Amino acid sequence: MNILFFLRPKSDLAYVYDNHTLRQVLETMEYHKYSSVPVLNREGKYVGSITEGDLLWWIKDHANLDLKKAENILMTEVTRRYDYQAVNAGAKMEDLIDRAMEQNFVPVVDDQQNFIGIITRREIISYCYKHMERGIKSIKKSVNLLTQ
Repeated sequence: MNILFFLRPKSDLAYVYDNHTLRQVLETMEYHKYSSVPVLNREGKYVGSITEGDLLWWIKDHANLDLKKAENILMTEVTRRYDYQAVNAGAKMEDLIDRAMEQNFVPVVDDQQNFIGIITRREIISYCYKHMERGIKSIKKSVNLLTQ
């Protein structure tokens, strides 16, 4: 199965650049109601993901922070605890399933490591569920044939 079938393209997503300020990131996440967003460099390459947790831990460690100061703090200063691992556009569904167990979305990059979009955990679960349903129907049909 071609994973690009499930891709939400970059043009339809919220993401931030690694030279954005802490305030810009907070406002982007609040506006889109996302708990994590991809982080790109200015060349469009995927460099990681930032989560609400990353931001909260960083703010906790810098207790004297206010929104005015947040305008001067670049994303490169905020420690990310875990970067969502990206897959290449030619990856297999098994690679997505493995990654989706640990992260809300799977970033997808092209052969030059340019960010092209994400595949959400919801899409991956939906795909697995549909395949499971088909398998169950096939098994029931086989059992019915055997019991006739």
